[in-house]
Order: sequence, then C-alpha cells, then structure tokens
Amino acid sequence: MSTDEAFADAYRAHYWAVSRFVARRLDGQAHEVEEVVAEVFSIAWRRRTELPDAPLPWLYGVARNCLANTVRGMGRYRRLLHRLGNHEAAHRRQTVDSPDAERAGSWVHEALGRLSAADQEALRLTAWEELTLEELAVVLDCSSGAAAMRLHRARRRLRSEIDRMQMTVSVRTGGDRDD
Repeated sequence: MSTDEAFADAYRAHYWAVSRFVARRLDGQAHEVEEVVAEVFSIAWRRRTELPDAPLPWLYGVARNCLANTVRGMGRYRRLLHRLGNHEAAHRRQTVDSPDAERAGSWVHEALGRLSAADQEALRLTAWEELTLEELAVVLDCSSGAAAMRLHRARRRLRSEIDRMQMTVSVRTGGDRDD
C-alpha cells in the first residue's frame, strides 16, 4: 500500500475519533474544532511516510500538540481583545459539549475537574478514547511503564476526589438528623 493510500485509510478510519478527541478538550466554537482537526490531518499528510500501522494514537499525539498551539493562540487573542476594550467576542463563550456529557453524571466531571491537567488527560485517553497502555504511551510520548504509572496515579487521585465528595455529601445529609 502506498503512503497516499495509507493516509487516506487513516483519514477515513479516524477522522471522527480525532474530531471527538478535539471537541472534548476544546471549549469554543465548532469552527475552532474543525480548524484543529484540519491541522492534525494536514500534519499527517505532510508526515504520511511516518504514519505507523496503527495511526490513531499517533494522531492523538499530533492533536494534543495542535490543541496546545490553539489554546495558546486563543489566550493571546483574548488578551488582545481585553486590551482593545469591550469587544463582544471577549465576553462570549460557546462550548462544544462532549458527546458523552449527558450520559455521565455531573459529579464525575466535577471530580475529574479537580485533578491536574495531566491526570485528566491520562484518564480521558483511556476512558473516552479507549486507548491501551501501549497506545497511551505513544500519545504521551513515554514508555509503557511510565504510562501505566501515570494512569495508576491518576485513577488513585480520582478515587480520592470521589471519596472526598461522598464524605461531604454524607456529612451534609447525615449531620441534620436527630437520632
């Protein structure tokens, strides 16, 4: 199979997975998600000779880098708008919801939101994107052992946050009773 055909297959097979990956991480208008996804596949096209046999984790790694660039650029844009004055775009915030947002309880998102960005990413990559440890290692650009340790620690911290939240709810509901 030629590199052009391999790219075309990767594009067809993984476009929507990469789109969901970006949308879950990027608060913004739908066109911003489309721009990041277009950049991911533009880079994949330029580097098509480097596409691995299983390209999805590699594409997620490229997407993470593109997202980081986009987030930095959006921050510069907001700071510029703030300096310029009361521009409507500086006060408007539209979000692209995760396709899973309605199914998952808000308490899960709250607990996840209390974790570091690195912990959140490790958990999202394995839960939302359903990556294996080996694929997680590719995305995070580390060894499989390091990826396993990061995931283990992130899960442990999430469990602690959930326990902490449950304790708070128990104290609120149990503390008001007269026995």
